[in-house]
Amino acid sequence: MSARRKPAFGVVIYAAITLSLSGYFVFAAVQGDFGLFRRAEIEVEGARLAAELETLEGEVARMENLTRRLSDDYLDLDLLDQQARDVLGVMRSDEIVVR
Repeated sequence: MSARRKPAFGVVIYAAITLSLSGYFVFAAVQGDFGLFRRAEIEVEGARLAAELETLEGEVARMENLTRRLSDDYLDLDLLDQQARDVLGVMRSDEIVVR
């Protein structure tokens, strides 16, 4: 009859350390600063910022159009009239103001 031997204590320690390191690296790969979850957050934030950039570009284009329409080279009288009414509170003599 052969007696069953217990594994050497060094092998148990080696297996425990290997398992612990493997678990740590898997955790870091999934939830770390450069992990999969962080990458998904960055992609969503990038999409949100791209949409915000598109909105801001549209607003800049609108403002450039208004600026061009009020420039010395091209004067839009209707826009000038609207701005004078809004900013200065100017009104024509034949108008009635209702508040």
